[in-house]
Amino acid sequence: MNSVTILAIFTGVSLLLSAIFDKKKTGMALKKGIAMFINLLLPFATILIFVSTFLYLIPDKLIIQWLGKDAGISGMVIAAVVGSISLIPGFIAYPLGGILIKNGAGYPVIAIFITTLMMVGIITLPIEFKYFGKKIALLRNLLSFIGAIIVGLLMGLLWGLI
Repeated sequence: MNSVTILAIFTGVSLLLSAIFDKKKTGMALKKGIAMFINLLLPFATILIFVSTFLYLIPDKLIIQWLGKDAGISGMVIAAVVGSISLIPGFIAYPLGGILIKNGAGYPVIAIFITTLMMVGIITLPIEFKYFGKKIALLRNLLSFIGAIIVGLLMGLLWGLI
């Protein structure tokens, strides 16, 4: 039995138990869950279409050249910059990283991309300025950017890729 089947069975049993104990709350939870799914579906489909189009239009050799194991520092810089300015949720970023690895991108580059994607927010800076102040927001983003580079370098060292 694979993990998807186990998760489906666990979810079904949990839903059944929840309905036995409180049908009204279970119904409300299902409505909220379906609404959340529908709200996530459009951004997910949009990113999936964008990534698919990108991977179709950009030759594998170019991806390997820009982000591959031999891309070196330039590949890491490209990944760090793209990750810092992108606004992609984690549930899309991780499969995207897997797709890029299958297309020849290096692990350190993907580690930097995903780490900057999750921790650095160029697009969200105005919101951070509002709530944290400019100094703290800029310092947080700078330290996160440096941390992402360190994570990528450590990944390369640990796996002998650098």
